[in-house]
Amino acid sequence: MAKKGNRVQVILECTEHKNSGVAGTSRYISVKNKKNTPERLELKKYNPILRKVTVHKEIK
Repeated sequence: MAKKGNRVQVILECTEHKNSGVAGTSRYISVKNKKNTPERLELKKYNPILRKVTVHKEIK
């Protein structure tokens, strides 16, 4: 039976990587609580292609 609740999986994608023109993508999967954070999630994560920490935003 499926869990009922406010937690959902979200995909985070690098914002700098899209603009750089380098091939590939940097994405992470995370979990957020829809009730506490209804807006889109934005976290600093490591981008292995650019080899630095960049801002990753939630996509849908």
